[in-house]
Amino acid sequence: MTTAVAAPFRFFSLQVVRTRRLGPSLVRVTFAGADLAHFHSHGRDQSLSLFIPAEGQTEPAVPVELGWGSPRSGEAESGGRWWQGWRELPDDVRAVMRSYTLRALRRDPDEIDIDFVLHGIEPGAATPAGPASRWAARACAGDRVVVLGPAVADNRAIRCRPPEDTDLVLVWGDETAVPAATAILESLPAGTRVRAWLEVPHAGDVQDVATEADAEITWLVGGRDAVAEIRAVQLPSCAYPYAWIAGESGRVKELRRHLVGERGIDRRRVTFVGYWRQGLTEEQLRSSGA
Repeated sequence: MTTAVAAPFRFFSLQVVRTRRLGPSLVRVTFAGADLAHFHSHGRDQSLSLFIPAEGQTEPAVPVELGWGSPRSGEAESGGRWWQGWRELPDDVRAVMRSYTLRALRRDPDEIDIDFVLHGIEPGAATPAGPASRWAARACAGDRVVVLGPAVADNRAIRCRPPEDTDLVLVWGDETAVPAATAILESLPAGTRVRAWLEVPHAGDVQDVATEADAEITWLVGGRDAVAEIRAVQLPSCAYPYAWIAGESGRVKELRRHLVGERGIDRRRVTFVGYWRQGLTEEQLRSSGA
């Protein structure tokens, strides 16, 4: 007898159903599609890969036929073949791939939300917008994308995992990590003590966070020094803290050094994720192996 094993990830062909501007720097894009019946996630900081059409294309070119396989077929593939096939596509055809965090998953109807930071779309911006920001700024209903996402709810692309004995949760994220951070805060059970610091460029980007946790959330607007702010804070008394920090790689490392070296938090209880690195595009970051 053969036992079918569901692949942890698979490709989902989706389309935009609506967009909503959350603030000057943030837009929420909602996607739907029949494939979402097979999309499963426990949320929190669930990461996924989004493929958008190359400039001048109407659909993202991704060799999904070489992919992870479908949980319906029982194929559990390594995923390496689609990557090579995607890399071999011509530059002007190959879909643009970017890493994002699942903001929300809903049923009846099946939909997911992804929040995008709009870097450099304003006229005269010092750094021009990248392809994902340009796409998100003009996204409209019917636009097609492909997502490489979870077919198994508890998967290795979820990093935030507070140990059961945690008595204080610390959260920091810059604007690129705000979607993940707010999803984490909303997932925490009632009574969980939380101190969170979230950075956004503009006051209009501050959001209401619906959480049952006992959370004190500080929004750092317009480039306030998060490390200095956190270093100056007297944390509540606790025995088993857990920290989740994500954003620009250099600042993540600096904050981790503070929490472990100065605060004495067990390094095994600090989850740290570099979402981007100052001065590098995502393509350069991937190729550097950083």
